[in-house]
Amino acid sequence: MPVCFYAFQSVFKDFDNKEVTPDEIKAMFGPSETGIIRENLLDSNYDKAIELYYEKYSEKHPELVPKNEEINDLLLFLKKEGYKLGIVTGKASKSLFISLDSLNISDLFDVIITGDDVSTPKPHPEGLNKALAKLKINNTDAIFLGDSDADILAGKQANVHTIGVHWLPNYQTLEFGVQPDQMLSDINDFKQALKNYR
Repeated sequence: MPVCFYAFQSVFKDFDNKEVTPDEIKAMFGPSETGIIRENLLDSNYDKAIELYYEKYSEKHPELVPKNEEINDLLLFLKKEGYKLGIVTGKASKSLFISLDSLNISDLFDVIITGDDVSTPKPHPEGLNKALAKLKINNTDAIFLGDSDADILAGKQANVHTIGVHWLPNYQTLEFGVQPDQMLSDINDFKQALKNYR
């Protein structure tokens, strides 16, 4: 989130001479970053604005997005245990791959669905259904972890066991408006919970 906020704030300041708060930016979430710029920027020079977004996003990523050893260990553990891993995100593919490369985790995922790959973003289940189809698994054999109401709704509409996570409390929804099937606030609790799904 911090790097998204920084990049969006740079774009709105440079192009609309407007200061936007993190809460104002969060309220724009739904479409990918390019969609947010096209829908909310007053200046119509969208291509240049999008170019600046990615420039700022890339430039500040190492500083604003520290590597998270717990998450890395979890991903490596899941791979070792034979789980297929996927990402379903509203992010545009360009920013997602900047993040995955910067964090050295781009080779851990079996399927990646970004905001560029769907016509209807979360909470619509399109992205999740596409991921399941690409993985060739049934919704009853999948677990979807999410940190926002849009994630939980998408999971429920795709009839997937949906877990609400609070692993990064400064950047995630603290209260879910939609009740997930399960709530977890600790990564080790998730590892323990996995034993019940086998």
